[in-house]
This record gives sequence, structure tokens and C-alpha cells, in this order.
Amino acid sequence: MKHKIPAWLVGLACIAQLAFGALAHAQAYPNRAIKLVVPYAAGGLPDTVARIIARSLGDTLGQAVYVDNRPGAGGSVAASTLLQSPADGYTLLVTDGPMLSITPLINKKITYDASTDFVPIALVGKAPLFLAVNANVKANTLDELVALAKAKPGGLNYGSAGNGSIHHLTMEAMNARLGISMTHIPFRGSAVSVPAMIGGQVDMVFASPPSLMGFVKSGQARLLATNSTTRSPLAPQMPALAEKIPGFDFAFTVAVLAKTGTPSEVISKVNAEINRIVKVPEVIEQLRTAGVDPAGGTPEQLARALRAEKAQVTDAAARAQLKAE
Repeated sequence: MKHKIPAWLVGLACIAQLAFGALAHAQAYPNRAIKLVVPYAAGGLPDTVARIIARSLGDTLGQAVYVDNRPGAGGSVAASTLLQSPADGYTLLVTDGPMLSITPLINKKITYDASTDFVPIALVGKAPLFLAVNANVKANTLDELVALAKAKPGGLNYGSAGNGSIHHLTMEAMNARLGISMTHIPFRGSAVSVPAMIGGQVDMVFASPPSLMGFVKSGQARLLATNSTTRSPLAPQMPALAEKIPGFDFAFTVAVLAKTGTPSEVISKVNAEINRIVKVPEVIEQLRTAGVDPAGGTPEQLARALRAEKAQVTDAAARAQLKAE
């Protein structure tokens, strides 16, 4: 005689099976290759960071982790790649803060909303810019430069990586906070602005450490300050602008983000691995060589850092009278 199984028992079994399946799925991550999408061409800072992270992340997770460069359209190409993929943690975005904070202010054509389309995973580090002057500028310290600028309003000029770049906004914010005025000369990237400073076409630039240190060692340029809150290990004798301007912080973030809707357990796992990776001595050395001060922290800390960065650059963009095009 067959016994009919009560409906409530069948339902309970189904619920248990679904719960077990969901748990097994979460525990299985990752069970295939992970793609790190970078919104810039190979060789740039986010690309370099992504490749450093990919090597270590692949070793610890036991799966291939590869970098997919998707430059163009102010990050929209990379964002589309991420947003057209499932929110499962197998496609992640490695980018810098300017894509999330500056680009939306100056580019009307972007197709992503940084505040709703992405969720934070981990802050890999902060990338400070150094203020460097041509060796012929008669200023050996930041105070001397400020005094020189006040004595000759508009008489000094500075180069940047372009209108609206973090290099441009850092200088505009510094000028506003210190009550000085300098003439802005934009170039198409630091690869042009730094040689222009060395050649005397402009008096100074903000630029990344790797692009400056060779010229500093040869005596063609002098470092006067960094745009971060703390001194850089690459030049600990050089003051941070925050020492003179409380709260000043234009060192930009380099972070890993996921598509909104990615399971929290996946975010936690990747976050934990990146936090472990950025404490490895070899990785610390690689990141610092690239111009990044390793950080780490929780997704919530990254979210706060991105909000603070956006507030700083939005104010600077308003001072520079930037308009979206």
C-alpha cells in the first residue's frame, strides 16, 4: 500500500533543496575564470594595478583571472561590458576615481550612472600626484612657491594632462585654497605635460611619481608637495598639501567594483582576498613602483572614499568653471 506524502513535507523538502543549492553555489565561487575590465588602454595605471591584482588573485582563488581592456567613451565601453554581464562576480571593474567622479561632470555622453550601476568591493590603493617644478623656478619649497606666485599673480604657469583632468583640478583647488593665481596650459596627457615642464614650456605640473622620479634624480625637476593627506613613502621628506591645507586630498582611488546586484557573499570573498593581497610585501613594492599607496578596507570604507573624492572634485570643477560637453 502506497502512502501519500503530506504536501507540507514535500514543500519543506523543496525549500531545503533550494537553500542547499544556493549555499553550494555560493561556496563554489569561483568555479571558472574571472574577468577584470579596465576602462583604459594597456599600460595605464588602472591596467597596471589590474594585472598586479590578477596574478595574485588567480593564485589564491585557484582560477584564471585575466584583464580585459575596454577603453573609450569616458568609461562607457567598459561599463557596458560589465553591465551586460550577469551580476555574479565573474566580471569585475578595475578603475580609478576620476572615471566615477570627474567624467560624469564633463562628459554628457556617458551611458552609466556611477552611483547606481556599480557596488564597491575593495580599495586597492590611493594614487598621489606630486607637484614638481622646473629646476629653473626659484622655489625650493612649497612656501617659497606660494610666495613667488603671490608676488607675480598669473605670472607662473602650470601644465596639466588636460582640461578637467585630476591634475588640472588638483592645481585649481590648491590655488583657491592658498589664494594664488597661476595660468593653466592643458596638454594631451602627462606624457606631454611632464616633458613640457622639463623643457621649460611650463613652470610646474602635478604628475604621478613614475613619470617624474627620473627627472628629479637627474636634477631637471624638484618635488615640492604631494596632493594627498599623508606623505608618500616614495618621497617621505616631501610634505603633503594637507599639512598646509587641512583636509586637502586629491590623491585618487584605484578600486575594484562589481555590477549592482552581485551577491554579498561574492563581494565579501573578493574583498577579503584583495585585502590580503595588498599586504603582501612583493605586491606592496609593485604597487608603489606604479605610483599607488596600497590601502585595502571594507566595501563601506571604499564607498565613503569615493563620496569624499566626488565632493572634492565637484567643488574644484565648479571653481574651474568646467562644463559638460
